[in-house]
Amino acid sequence: MSKMRVLFFAVVGVLASAMTTFAQVTETVGAGTADNANTVTKYQYIAASFGFAIAAAAGAIGQSRIASAAVEGAARNPGAAGRIQTMMILGLALIESLVLFALLIVFVKVG
Repeated sequence: MSKMRVLFFAVVGVLASAMTTFAQVTETVGAGTADNANTVTKYQYIAASFGFAIAAAAGAIGQSRIASAAVEGAARNPGAAGRIQTMMILGLALIESLVLFALLIVFVKVG
């Protein structure tokens, strides 16, 4: 678990250091303006795809943890399986709505 945590924070550090690329776009007169705008647009698409990939991965991890906890709870107390399943479906719907909201934000920002 410690190696995964170190890897996670290393990836977050690399992605956070790349945010300074989008911090300021200077407008210059001449041929360099078109090249700069084209480069920023390319990086914007890449950053949006990485952001949505992280949101989708986090949503999948959350959904798998909810499902495993629900199965474990139903195995321990079969009488409460119906109520556990209802709460599990509600939790899954809320997590999925957050991932879809992230997709909507990607479409709004990029498109």
